[in-house]
Amino acid sequence: MSVLQWKRFNFFDLVDNVDNGALASAIQDAKITAYTCGHGQIVIADSAGKVHLIDRVFKVSTFPAYVYSVDLCEQIRNAPLLITVGSDEPGAYPVIKVWSLGKRDKGGLPLCIRISRATSGGHTAQATTLCAHSNLELMAIGFSDSTVILYRGDITRDRSVKQKILRSKDVVLGGTSDAITGLAFKSSHGVKNTFLFVATGSGVFIYNISIKDKEHKVVLDIEGCERLCSVLAENAQESHFMLGRKDGVYCYTPDGRGPCYAIGGEKILLQWFRSYLVIVAKEYKEDGGRGGSALRAIPPVTQGLKPLGNGGESCVLTILDILNKYIVLCAPMNGVQAVLAEWGSIYIILGGAGTSEPLHLCHLVEKDLQSKLAFLFKKNLYDASIRIAKSQQYDVDSLVDIFRQYGDHLYGKGEHNAAIEQYIKTIGKLESSYVIRKFLDSQHIGHLTKYLQALHKQGMATEDHTTLLLNCYTKQDSTDKLKDFLMTKDREVDFDVEIAIKVCREASPEDALLLARKHHLHQWYLKILIEDQHNYSEALDYIAQLELEEAEENVKEYGSVLVDNVPEQATELLKKLCFEYQPSKKPLVDQSMLDGLTTVPETKSANAEEFIHLFLNNSERLVEFLEHIISVRPNSSTQVYNTLVEHYLHIWSSLKSEKEEDFMKVDGVCLEEEDKISSKRKSLEGKLIHLLKNPDSKYDKNQTLILCRVHNFKAGLILLYEDFKLYQEIISYHAQYGDYSSILECCRKFDHLDKQLWVQALWICARDPKVPEPALREVLDMIAKKQLLSPLLVVDALSSGSGPSAGMTQIRELRSFLSAVLSAEGEITEKEKELVGKYQKDTKEYREAINNIQTSTMIFQGSRCSACDNQLYLPSVHFFCQHSYHQHCFQSFSENENDCPACLPKNKSFLERIESQEQRLYNHDSFHSDLEKAEDGFTWVADYFGRGVFNRLTLVTDSPPKSTVSGASSLDPKTDQYKAPTTSATESRKGQDVSLLPSLSTFPQLQSSSSSALAKAAAPSNYHDSQSSLAANISASLQLGLGPVHNQYSSSLVANMQGAKDIPSQGSKVSTQGKSEFSMRHHTPTNPFGEYDDGNDVGLKCSSKGQAYDERKNPFAEESNNPFESDSIGGETHAHDKNTGDYLNPFA
Repeated sequence: MSVLQWKRFNFFDLVDNVDNGALASAIQDAKITAYTCGHGQIVIADSAGKVHLIDRVFKVSTFPAYVYSVDLCEQIRNAPLLITVGSDEPGAYPVIKVWSLGKRDKGGLPLCIRISRATSGGHTAQATTLCAHSNLELMAIGFSDSTVILYRGDITRDRSVKQKILRSKDVVLGGTSDAITGLAFKSSHGVKNTFLFVATGSGVFIYNISIKDKEHKVVLDIEGCERLCSVLAENAQESHFMLGRKDGVYCYTPDGRGPCYAIGGEKILLQWFRSYLVIVAKEYKEDGGRGGSALRAIPPVTQGLKPLGNGGESCVLTILDILNKYIVLCAPMNGVQAVLAEWGSIYIILGGAGTSEPLHLCHLVEKDLQSKLAFLFKKNLYDASIRIAKSQQYDVDSLVDIFRQYGDHLYGKGEHNAAIEQYIKTIGKLESSYVIRKFLDSQHIGHLTKYLQALHKQGMATEDHTTLLLNCYTKQDSTDKLKDFLMTKDREVDFDVEIAIKVCREASPEDALLLARKHHLHQWYLKILIEDQHNYSEALDYIAQLELEEAEENVKEYGSVLVDNVPEQATELLKKLCFEYQPSKKPLVDQSMLDGLTTVPETKSANAEEFIHLFLNNSERLVEFLEHIISVRPNSSTQVYNTLVEHYLHIWSSLKSEKEEDFMKVDGVCLEEEDKISSKRKSLEGKLIHLLKNPDSKYDKNQTLILCRVHNFKAGLILLYEDFKLYQEIISYHAQYGDYSSILECCRKFDHLDKQLWVQALWICARDPKVPEPALREVLDMIAKKQLLSPLLVVDALSSGSGPSAGMTQIRELRSFLSAVLSAEGEITEKEKELVGKYQKDTKEYREAINNIQTSTMIFQGSRCSACDNQLYLPSVHFFCQHSYHQHCFQSFSENENDCPACLPKNKSFLERIESQEQRLYNHDSFHSDLEKAEDGFTWVADYFGRGVFNRLTLVTDSPPKSTVSGASSLDPKTDQYKAPTTSATESRKGQDVSLLPSLSTFPQLQSSSSSALAKAAAPSNYHDSQSSLAANISASLQLGLGPVHNQYSSSLVANMQGAKDIPSQGSKVSTQGKSEFSMRHHTPTNPFGEYDDGNDVGLKCSSKGQAYDERKNPFAEESNNPFESDSIGGETHAHDKNTGDYLNPFA
């Protein structure tokens, strides 16, 4: 588009003399030779060699840079560095100086950090242009002889900089040299290339300076420009090197020529500001001989601006919006010295030397965006306002409002197609109903369709929008458009498929099915097939084609409907789902598997428990399904087994009720149907019993028991009762139906586990007056045989059970029972009498034996060793049990020196028995536990009493003094100690004493009895084995030197052993070497207060275990109220002797 066609606006306001003459007073009569800006300041250089710095508040600071003039200057944009080129002496090389504006010297002036000379090929030439890269690594200076010097390195350091001369004379036509008029660095971010644009008066070319010493030059044009008429225009989209000529502005890129803007007039300078190109050109004066369209392209002056400046050359300042292609300012100005872009604005220096006006600084202030838009809205220039708003990054909501206003404007003008295009741009921000209401008329249905399509493409459509669009297609009879809209192939789906299916479901079900199948919306596909078309078979076939997860989900939703309508096919599908499912149309092996690219996938199965609820209305199919599951997966869950059992029973029970109804309706008819029902029931019973007996079945037995009870399934009940060991429940169940044969069979089968079954059977028979006689007889016989009830309880049971209505059967059987019981009791009584007589006889013999031990002499006449059975010789060892041993045999066979090796096993067994009974004496928990478990508590306690468990007998014994045995035994009247006779055949064994346990083998009548027989003889009332009291009595009967028996411990011992004489202890050993000694050693002393006398341990107390104890623990040691201080025994008063401890000894 030609610039003549660009729209023209006035978007800038001009403010004159913003510095209040500060710049003019600083420069005075000097001329401006160079200018630059950047890093927050404006830099002006003059012909007097001074540099003037203008800050944001227009304060001017001046410092001398050169002696003569400053030719060029360049301010680094992102660093406080200023590069100047000037002359310090005439005819010399130009001097390059780098100033650090952030540092000051001693005089307060900017610090010069580098000074170097610019040589142009060894001869002097004027520097015409200067350019520095923002990275401070590149700098170029152009000269009047077409020479360009390129500097590489840190430009702030002279030593690190390397320079290279680039010449451009070869591109000049005719061989003349042209001055360098423009330089610019351009960096390519993507490729990381750096280019140097060079402009001369007769050409434009570019150097690729990315690689050192490999600079490559490319000619872009053979026409150049004047000095200051080139600028590098950089924006977000692209960068151009622009040159201003008389016929227009030309753009160049590293790739070649770019766009051209036809703006006539001789250009004085170019400047770039944001996206604006500022052009200062001489005012056009028409010349009749030179008329040209290009020169006439200079637009007329914008209205409202008067020419600034009265002197100097007349010129026009034009600002072009290159991006939006608008002329935003065109104003006449005289004497323009410089145009600078800093602080977000444009500044113009006017007047000065050579003009009639003083030097002053003007400010072009750009109007704000709202003012621009308001101006454009007034003129209905919405397209221009949109472009300007977009170029200045206007917010989206505000842009949408502009689109809406533009659309309303076009809609009002009747341009509906253009209006709908603007409304489409508001989608997502503007409420769609605002647009839809405008186009609801039938004449605008095409525009509405276009808008609705745009809504769907942007994903902003709702269900109503899709419905409206499909209705629009229908009204327009656009079947093809409807098909294209639904069956998208080359584009993404831009509508809600489910909504489209909903709309098409009523209007066109076939299209809805196609749409659902295409987009794999299986639920919608099945919903239409099942709910609308009732095509259940096709629905099952479609489900069978899906993957497991999808098939499982759809079966859960529609499975109950499918089972109700097509039960057989639905059941088969469920069987497949629950075991190694494979989609029907998916091959087992595809090409990728054959090629080895993929492996055969593992088959998956659904959980059968999740489908059980689908069969609630069809138990037979559920049983078929669950039987299949158990057959293929025996380790199924408990729920599967429980459900199968439940529906087995349900079907079995329903067949039973159907059979009863058929009998009620038709008596004796339909025998064939009856046979079928019976065979089916038997089959179900067999399956159920097999399932219940299978040890691998995981059914819940408690739940199954309840189900069998509810459905009255006898076989299952009996089986589970037996499993739970509820035998009494089995009898109760049989009793409900009067099945006495089954009751007796159960009692016979399980009476070894529960004897009370016969008692329960008795009560059942007692309550039934019509009980069969054999059954009652067998029950009574078993009760009598096993002694389960006393005769009195049997009589009570039969009398209370039948009452007055008791039949003859009960009476006869009761009479027979009592007769048998009385006969048996008589026999038992006779046997007990015989046993009592035997015990009395044994007791008498034991008493005589004890008396002999106490009063008679013990003679040892053994001639053979009891161990080796050889002739006995000295030294030898003799025991009271009449066992004799060689001394070496005794030492070899004996475990200790106190026990006879032959009698030790019997004695040890007896002692262990005594010890265990003593332990039970204090085990109260065991007693109470046994008492709770006992069937007859009285008998149990009586048994404990009979064994003397509750007797609290405590014996106190003293160690008797030692006595010698010589020749024959005698009783010392002074010491009451038994003395064994000393003979020539017996000699003492080196004076050693060996204490031995007694043995009862001395007496033939006692050899077969344990030591407890002595206690039985001494205490006839306590026939059974005793605990502590019995052990004490036995120990007391075998002691030496014991006194009378204390009557408070054992009355039987007092009665039978009163006045007994001292006898030698069977625990003593006799030596045959001429003398023997008796040593009293008690293994289980029971007197807690007696003194312990063993060797030197005299004075220590002895506990019941034979261990020493502290006398301080005796609660009666020092008390005056000791109940044992004095007592009367046998009519005599005995005082307690604390030293001897004889008081508590019942045999003392």
